[in-house]
Amino acid sequence: MKLFCFLTLFFTLTLHAQFQINGIVNDSKNKPLPFATITTSDNNNTITDVDGKFILSSKVKITSFTVSYIGYQTKAITVSDNKKFYPISLKQRTDNLKEVIISNENPALAILRKVISNKNNNNPQKKLNSFEYKTYSKLIVTANPDSIKGRIDSSAAYKDLKKKRINVDSSDYKFKELISKQHLFQTEKLSQYQFGNKKLKETILGTKMAGFKQPVYEIIAFNLQSISIYDPKYELFETKYNNPISNDALKDYNYKLLDTVAIQGRNTFMVYFKNKKKRRASGLEGVLYIDQENYAIAKAVMRIKGVLDISGVHEFEYVPEEKIWFPGNTTFKIVKGKNDDDIKILGGTIQFDGDIEEGFEIREKSASDFTYLLSESNNFDIHYNTTTPINNPSLYIEIEDDASKKTEDFWNQYRKESLDLKGQKTYLLLDSLSVRNRIEKRLGIGRKIINGFYPIGPADLDLKKIISYNNYEGFRLGLGGITNERFSKYFRIEGYGAYGTKDGNFKYNLGFGVLLDKNTNTWLNGSYTDDVREIASTLFAVDKRVFKIYDPRPINISTFYHYISWKTNLQTKIIPKTEAVLEISRNQIEPKFDYLFNLNGKLYSSYVMTTTMLSIVWAPFSDFMQTPTGRNETEKRFPRFTFQYTQSLPNVLDNDFTFSKIDFKTEYEKKYLNGQKTSFLLQGGFATGDVPITHLYNTMPNNLNKETIIQRITFSGRNSFETMYFNEFFSNQYAFFQVKHGFNRIKIMKKVRPSLVLVTRMAWGHMQNPEQHIGPAYKTLEKGFFESGIELNKIYKGFGLGGFYRYGPNQLPKFEDNIAVKISYVIDLGL
Repeated sequence: MKLFCFLTLFFTLTLHAQFQINGIVNDSKNKPLPFATITTSDNNNTITDVDGKFILSSKVKITSFTVSYIGYQTKAITVSDNKKFYPISLKQRTDNLKEVIISNENPALAILRKVISNKNNNNPQKKLNSFEYKTYSKLIVTANPDSIKGRIDSSAAYKDLKKKRINVDSSDYKFKELISKQHLFQTEKLSQYQFGNKKLKETILGTKMAGFKQPVYEIIAFNLQSISIYDPKYELFETKYNNPISNDALKDYNYKLLDTVAIQGRNTFMVYFKNKKKRRASGLEGVLYIDQENYAIAKAVMRIKGVLDISGVHEFEYVPEEKIWFPGNTTFKIVKGKNDDDIKILGGTIQFDGDIEEGFEIREKSASDFTYLLSESNNFDIHYNTTTPINNPSLYIEIEDDASKKTEDFWNQYRKESLDLKGQKTYLLLDSLSVRNRIEKRLGIGRKIINGFYPIGPADLDLKKIISYNNYEGFRLGLGGITNERFSKYFRIEGYGAYGTKDGNFKYNLGFGVLLDKNTNTWLNGSYTDDVREIASTLFAVDKRVFKIYDPRPINISTFYHYISWKTNLQTKIIPKTEAVLEISRNQIEPKFDYLFNLNGKLYSSYVMTTTMLSIVWAPFSDFMQTPTGRNETEKRFPRFTFQYTQSLPNVLDNDFTFSKIDFKTEYEKKYLNGQKTSFLLQGGFATGDVPITHLYNTMPNNLNKETIIQRITFSGRNSFETMYFNEFFSNQYAFFQVKHGFNRIKIMKKVRPSLVLVTRMAWGHMQNPEQHIGPAYKTLEKGFFESGIELNKIYKGFGLGGFYRYGPNQLPKFEDNIAVKISYVIDLGL
């Protein structure tokens, strides 16, 4: 998770200001006035935050400023040389705005209705057929050194006059000294945006990231805020909220007309909005500056105040020729909010402390509390109604191969302001620090560990192959891996070897791959495998590899088949928004349990299956990024669809059976603005022809055949029937449906905050030609199988507990046999 957490006190903190004053604006009853307008003597504007606080910063001396707020008398303030803080009280006035007088209705609501009805005329992506522009963006993680006490204390403990024990050290001083010379993090980006055929694409022409020769592409693709202010859902720090100007916004937000302000010579209404829900951090709040003539957004301030205090400011330029407000500049900030727990990001490199719980002494602010993130973007070189074709329009982001190799002359021609001494030192110091501490290398190792590999020289050790357990092999001890880019960027070798302590057999695999096309991640692969696999299991070739430190479900499996396989496949992302695998294989199968397959009176205890298979996953609503190392899915959106077709090849390489298999899967997730999430999974399969039970469907069981509930307690599976016993049901055609709803975490104690999830699963199936399968006793699913349950995940230290109940036509006579209790464990890697 690429979250940075930082602290500052106000919206308008400016790093390089020479003159700075701050204050607070209240009414006559000492209540803060949020988003009051502050205008300086040199005609610069800012607004107070939700607590009425403000900061004025300028490179020239501020001699005076005025404070205005709708319904209150404007006040002029003269700045004194030695005064830095200004508490200001405004008196209420009785006259109303003459511009909008609408009887019996909040005037702000009338304005918002016109904004909503005129959205298509004011939204550049609706009104214009095409456009393009360049954007220079700079992001820093830093702190204001003047806010840090920075006293020099020895690392010691002493008692003051009241005999209280006080621990002091020099960490604040060291932090202040560091932040006076450099930022904690800094990155720059130059992009070209192109819009056409209702799609917006970003091409990154240049990128520079302090401490990294090769930029971290995940950070580049990180969505800080929505590009368009007119989208139905407004996104702030990768969380979506109902937009205050969406079609149904009036039911979610309260609005208040604050003032009228001139922007670029055009009069605007200044409208404050806030989510109607009373709970803290339940949604957006902020200010919209609305053109009084065409009801377009001329400026927008969006804010969330919770565990993190996050704000996004959008400024627009009016284009008379097109009669439209076009995006100009955006500013994004993250500061510390109200939180109980210490938050550490990137291994503790960036952190801030939790707040003291109620009833304890007020904690003095430490240096880490003043850390914050600031991102600024400026649009330029704007062209409207362009005819330049967009290359690879299905991509959301494309990074040019030489983007990270641009010279300093390249950056100087696009920076709004030249890089100051502090920014220059940031690159020099962080680059040297990164080399000295091997940060880039450690980050690469961390990425691979998440996927279950550990790099050792030119090869990556496969952590999944080291040890596992199941009821057939016992402890499976092994070693495996794959060559990495240090070996070759265009050729790879992979393999593994394993030994089962219970069955006493060795298993192994050897494979190779050749890169055919880097941009589409197209590989031609071949392999030889001698191993065992769970019977009747459904495997989609395009499913992503999931690494778990523990994989509990196989522990309870005892029915496997042995297979020797030769296969070759083509793996590619050449079709937009898809990944596909086309494979041909020859498999020699031997069931390792009591089973015979009856084909027209001939009994098979082993058989050969020569097949061709096409597997494809399609994510039509996801965003994809093209990097110099390949194509990646940057934002996973739903629904997404997986399809797999398998066909045996008669009379090819001694194939014994003729059959076809069709498997499909549809996944959907809906995240709600209140933090809850609902997910749906629909999966099914249809096998026709002569198919042995080893390659049919078992509908994902995960329950032990034990006498009591206590004996059946085990780890939960992933999308498995927790109350269905292993080998209880088999089908040659089935349909499976699952729905899960996750609620917000419930705080029982500070470190006990379980996540409640409600789960319901159901399946139907049918077995054609049951007389072909001789040996195991099983049931079929014509009447359906149903279970529901409750999961309490991450109760403490990642551990959770779940309970499930089986009901319906396949319910068992004994009540306790229908109950399953499961343990879960979730590891938060903090990335």
